[in-house]
Amino acid sequence: MSEQLGDRPRYTGVLGQAEAIRTGLISAVELTEQTLARIDRVQPRLNAFTIVLADEALAEARTRDEDLAAGRPLGPLHGVPIAIKDEVDVAGVRTTYGGAAVTTPAAADAEIVRRLRAAGAIIVGKTAMPEFGTWPFTESAAHGYTRNPWDTTRSTGGSSGGSAAAVAAGVVAAATGGDGGGSIRIPSACCGLFGLKPQRGRVSTAPHGDLWRALGVLGVLTRSVADSALLYDVISGSGAGDRWHVPAPTSPFAELPPPKPLRIAVSSRSAVPLTRLAPECAAALRSVADTLTDLGHDVEEFEVDLPEATPAFFPQFLGGIRAEAERVDRPDLLEQRTRTLAAAARLLAPEPLQRWAEGHSERIAARVNRVFERYDLVLTPTLPHLPPPIGRLDGAGAVHAILRSLPMTAYTAMWNVCGNPAAAIPAGWSDSGLPLSVQLIGRPDDEHGILRVAAQIEKARPWAQRWPEDVDAVAPTR
Repeated sequence: MSEQLGDRPRYTGVLGQAEAIRTGLISAVELTEQTLARIDRVQPRLNAFTIVLADEALAEARTRDEDLAAGRPLGPLHGVPIAIKDEVDVAGVRTTYGGAAVTTPAAADAEIVRRLRAAGAIIVGKTAMPEFGTWPFTESAAHGYTRNPWDTTRSTGGSSGGSAAAVAAGVVAAATGGDGGGSIRIPSACCGLFGLKPQRGRVSTAPHGDLWRALGVLGVLTRSVADSALLYDVISGSGAGDRWHVPAPTSPFAELPPPKPLRIAVSSRSAVPLTRLAPECAAALRSVADTLTDLGHDVEEFEVDLPEATPAFFPQFLGGIRAEAERVDRPDLLEQRTRTLAAAARLLAPEPLQRWAEGHSERIAARVNRVFERYDLVLTPTLPHLPPPIGRLDGAGAVHAILRSLPMTAYTAMWNVCGNPAAAIPAGWSDSGLPLSVQLIGRPDDEHGILRVAAQIEKARPWAQRWPEDVDAVAPTR
């Protein structure tokens, strides 16, 4: 039966792959073999992975097939290959954080990986990122450029750029990401994916108590809304060691009934002064707003109050980088930019200032979230421009790299400061064939509202069936 299916399961998403395995259309081993073969074909061109776990994945797949044959209970991700961003521990594998300074393998799976495996997923490899996820461009001295499947001269964004490239190219149906300033939403926007940054505290960051203090969260990138909803049902929930906790959802995320008519604000205001919104991005925002009106929602323009958040963001950003830099066993192999920022953190972000910044984040959130007294959701651009050419970090020291990064985070970082859930939603393609994206932001703890409206948008404007042209041809990468 699998010979008749050929390579098609990779186009069916998480839900389709899980169903194909449960019904015997393909085995977990066969699907994993297809995934590994696809990695071999596209890796020279895209450079999405830092390590491929071929032997481990096939062994895991054989166990999954044995479980199915024996009639054992199956998890919702049974046999589905998934990739892990290289800031998350996988037992027996180095957690490189995108660099070369870690030489010791992780002793155990991170909690998010444990939950994925418990649901039946197969871990096929770890994906590229800039060192410590510092930049919204997936470029590093250790691993080179990661390239966008829609145009390999363009960036995938960052920092979950390897995950985005792997999902967009059809290598895996889902991959994990982390978001401390836009790092799930930015690469999702660059690569035409759905990427939800969950509410702070929704997904455990164990074995670490937090990710960049109050800024960061872990999550997933997928092609479809339904796939993300299913995965969040699997990975959600905090533990005793987590600093941040939120109430459990009142119903499964995978339940996606059409919402009642909602009040939705449309705002093009950026938190970064002098940000210029490209015409194609502005048109995409208007187009999705029109779609929401057609779907029966009450949509109106409203400029959200966005106070200056740098004093809240920057100390936590620096402190997070320093904390991660202190975990490596070869600090001499850190990139110069990283060493500069870690040193700056000692002077500019001492522990008392980081604690103050966390408190200031709460004050900013209280002010910004007043918008939800009037509206249920806020619609903004995800990016102010199209995915930039690769090489944005070339020749840049720490200060210049920060300046080059600011426009990429102009619409995303505020929601890390506030902690709200926010999602990048595909919004069509530019005249040059590059993905466009909008961002949908919910009130605290309201991932349900985002997912249900995003599912409505996806039904009205399907995107998951459009794929990049074949990226299998080998080309040199750096």
